[in-house]
Amino acid sequence: MIADYHVHTAFSGDSQISPETMIEQAIAMGMSTICFTDHCDFDIPTPSFILDVDAYFKEMQELQLKYQEQIDINIGVELGLQTQLAKRHHRYVNDYPFDFIIGSLHIVDGQDPYYPEVFVGKEDARVYRSYLEQLLDNLKAFSEFQVVGHIDYVVRYGNHKAEQYSYQKYADVIDEILKTIIANDLGIEVNTAGIKAGLGFPNPHPDVISRYRELGGEIITLGSDAHVPEYIGYEFDKMKALLKSLGFDYITQFKNKKPEFILI
Repeated sequence: MIADYHVHTAFSGDSQISPETMIEQAIAMGMSTICFTDHCDFDIPTPSFILDVDAYFKEMQELQLKYQEQIDINIGVELGLQTQLAKRHHRYVNDYPFDFIIGSLHIVDGQDPYYPEVFVGKEDARVYRSYLEQLLDNLKAFSEFQVVGHIDYVVRYGNHKAEQYSYQKYADVIDEILKTIIANDLGIEVNTAGIKAGLGFPNPHPDVISRYRELGGEIITLGSDAHVPEYIGYEFDKMKALLKSLGFDYITQFKNKKPEFILI
């Protein structure tokens, strides 16, 4: 089974599951590789989202040894982008030997759209555009990672979810995002948590994935965004079929930040 390159554990503030539990599930599913990407979000109100990176590496490296005959365990991080953090993030990603870094935007106008108050008194469309514009600003400020996480994450939490969202509606800013990604030799992830959230599609929307391919994008990872073991590899078979239909022949995996292209 294709490796899951977006997995959380109790090292993230929104999971209580041990890394070993996630590893055992991945092995049971027939995965030969898994990549942990626990959250590190500086400058947000919740300190539990600041990764204890030294403890993280210690435990993950112990597990790499324990399971070395059963599964390849890669150590990644999901870095919460904010433009004012660019210098801090530069130091952070160069101080630790991560295999893989996801750059994700979890903040729009100073708040995580996970919380309903972000949308109070605003049309979904206004918040969606603001989020995408801020993502573009972040990509221009900092690009020392491998893929951009769940590009249209904000749509999961809108009052009306995808009713006010489509690639066509935001093509101007989405195209700039995708062109910036490609120009910086980055990739995108296909994040199946959007399906779990009731959108009926992954993040980003298949039309965005298709446009990325049209523009010449090739680097693409597959991640469940699992915070519990039952969602590891969620809907991956469907995503393989989707990616093939959109013209992708390979999925990307990373080790020591170096890409490896795996035939779908």
